[in-house]
Order: sequence, then structure tokens, then C-alpha cells
Amino acid sequence: QVQFVESGGGLVQPGGSLRLSCAASISMFSLYTMGWYRQAPGKQRELVAAIGSARTTNYADSVKGRFTISRTNAKNLVYLQMNSLKPADTAVYYCNAVDSQLRPYFGSWGQGTQVTVST
Repeated sequence: QVQFVESGGGLVQPGGSLRLSCAASISMFSLYTMGWYRQAPGKQRELVAAIGSARTTNYADSVKGRFTISRTNAKNLVYLQMNSLKPADTAVYYCNAVDSQLRPYFGSWGQGTQVTVST
């Protein structure tokens, strides 16, 4: 059974940093491209960062240079280091595997972790 457990969110001031973690219960985790998605109120879920099995990375333009995705295959963990946070980064953040079309690979999602950037 596929399961994702996200953690590390919180309330932070603009310019601050957070580090998100995702524990993924996936067989052969190391073979999947993994991604962090976010969904802001009233908006569609969007992919913000992805990391391939060879640790190649891709980022949405809106977070490039501020966010860093990484993974620890031995522990089925994916991380998202978020620096220079902006109010526009406020959203619920989720992880999932990513297919070749940059769509979520699995239909099930975790509960997500709320990130709020505000004074």
C-alpha cells in the first residue's frame, strides 16, 4: 500500500526558511522520480520540485534558486529545503512520485503539511 507522510511545515515570516520531509512507503523507492507539490487555497495542485533516480533536479520557475529538493534512498525519504520564503509560497505541501509527463504517479496522497508565510 502506497503511503506518504509529510512533515516540517509551519508558520514562518517572509524571508525565513523551512525544511520539509516526506516518508514514502513505496517498493523500489530509489527507482522513482519523486516530487514536491503544493496547493494554495482556491488553486490547483502544482509541482514545485522533482528529483530523479540519478538525483537530477527540476524546479518550477517560481521557486528556482530558493528551494532545494534532495532524497535519502536508504530511508525512503525526500526533503525540500525552502529558503527566502514569500507569502506566495503559502500552501499545503505534498509529496508523490512523478511520471514522465510530470504528473503525480500515484493516485493516493498524504495529509500534506501546511506552510504559512506571513508577518
